[in-house]
Amino acid sequence: MAQELSEKELLRMEVEQLKKEVRNSRAPISKTGKEIKAYVEARAGNDPLLKGIPEDKNPFKEKGACRIS
Repeated sequence: MAQELSEKELLRMEVEQLKKEVRNSRAPISKTGKEIKAYVEARAGNDPLLKGIPEDKNPFKEKGACRIS
């Protein structure tokens, strides 16, 4: 798609994207880092990647062995 657009059109798209990004609110990492850490730690007990999935509720559990005859 980018090859079909002229350089002027690509630059116009980039400017529009930058205008959108400049409107995003900013916060210092010292504040947001603490918030992210607290969020992750609060939900760590329910995270199946950390806690694991019980065998009886695991939808990806192998049903049986595969045999080639």
